[in-house]
Amino acid sequence: MERAIVPTPKPPSTWLRLPLRFDVVRMQRDSDQFAVGEWIHHFNTGAYDQGWSCVPLRSADGQAGHIMPIDGAAYAGTPQLARCPCLREVLASFACEIRAARLMALAPGAVIRAHRDGGTSLADGLIRIHIPIHTSPQVLFSIDGETVHFTAGHAWYMDASCLHAVRNDGATPRIHLVLDCVTNAWLETLFASAGFVPKAAHKYGDPSINDGNVRAVIAQLRLSPSPASLALASQLSGLADGSAP
Repeated sequence: MERAIVPTPKPPSTWLRLPLRFDVVRMQRDSDQFAVGEWIHHFNTGAYDQGWSCVPLRSADGQAGHIMPIDGAAYAGTPQLARCPCLREVLASFACEIRAARLMALAPGAVIRAHRDGGTSLADGLIRIHIPIHTSPQVLFSIDGETVHFTAGHAWYMDASCLHAVRNDGATPRIHLVLDCVTNAWLETLFASAGFVPKAAHKYGDPSINDGNVRAVIAQLRLSPSPASLALASQLSGLADGSAP
């Protein structure tokens, strides 16, 4: 009797090459015009060794010297973006809302230590896309323990909520165009065409709640007189007991 072959499910996508291509030479022409003094050192100085710097292209209120993403801010193009005809075309090719956009340079020998950027996955509604402009095979990402090189001229998604690190072991600076994009139907279709595998939904709707602590969470919620807390306790109890619809 033949045994049925059950395909192994693919793991959720922590990174993905999207079916988009861009003119590397023209992008380099734009990025190379910025003098050393126009690059702003990254604000999170404890997260990296050596040089990590940015040129803001879209920022809060279009400020030329602002590189920090701000929730709820009104994003606009900066004076630097006005000098970059090719990069304006690249941004315009994305049929979605783009919040922050910046050139990010990593110096030779630089290392960005392992960290997570919460709330930056397709399911979270805000995704981070890298478009390498200057790179080499010695520029390597580690994403949840997997080593990946992002090739120039392509668009790459990285689930930045995963544990990730970057190192430039090459002899020249690495420069990426990095976009923070709001998830919409166009992006979802683009990701599906690239073979994106979504994360499984959390059983309890909150990643901080699991089978090991759900009973304690329910007990704490039931101490509250709030109808919302009691309703949530009832919902979690149903999920834990397997009786939820």
